[in-house]
Amino acid sequence: MRALHFVAADTPEAQGALVTLRERYGDAGPESAEIVVALGGDGFMLQTLHDFLGKAKPIYGMHLGSVGFLMNEYRETDLVQRLAKAEAAQIHPLRMCASAAGTVTEGLAFNEVSLLRQTRQAAKLRVLVDGKARIRELICDGILISTPAGSTAYNLSAHGPILPIDAPLLALTPISAFRPRRWRGAIVPHKARTRFEILEADKRPVSAVADFFEVRDVEWVDVAEDRSVAMAMLFDAGHSLDERILAEQFVD
Repeated sequence: MRALHFVAADTPEAQGALVTLRERYGDAGPESAEIVVALGGDGFMLQTLHDFLGKAKPIYGMHLGSVGFLMNEYRETDLVQRLAKAEAAQIHPLRMCASAAGTVTEGLAFNEVSLLRQTRQAAKLRVLVDGKARIRELICDGILISTPAGSTAYNLSAHGPILPIDAPLLALTPISAFRPRRWRGAIVPHKARTRFEILEADKRPVSAVADFFEVRDVEWVDVAEDRSVAMAMLFDAGHSLDERILAEQFVD
């Protein structure tokens, strides 16, 4: 049996499962464990990915939260056998560089980087891809750029495309775009460097969010995939992230 470390969201259900699973399988601790088992929802999975960045430990999630697209079914039994047969998906985050008041702050996002208006005024943004202005003035509530792993999260709610997990692509999706009225977003290469420039920033302030890390009153934001950072997520055999993403596109 591989050494396991269990972590759980701060809900009674997840905390109860944490006690049960530790009693049943033991807990090697965060340093000695070979696999981290996360108990909660997709938000807690994101938190766990960030908590274990750079530690080369695959994460296996079990669903005990509101949304569980990134999680496996919760069961107390057969965990050792499930882990032995689990399929791995390697994911890379986006690196956000956001300038506010002349200071550049960085953040990583495994799901998406989103720009959102802070007041009643719609945001005005210029969108550049690899240095070329693709949209000179986008009037909207916001815009996001999503990884394949995050394409079924906020991106999907904003009517963005679902991307296969191994696709070398990112989804660029507007949020309630007013002008250009017919622009529904774009798919860009994963190597692309996307810049968002905030127009009329004093009148129309905008915040930038990388997963759950926020920078307010930004002036510009650069986003690019960081291939130097990788995390492995484990999924039950026959229920890989590829299969989930494919199934999500054929819902009855």
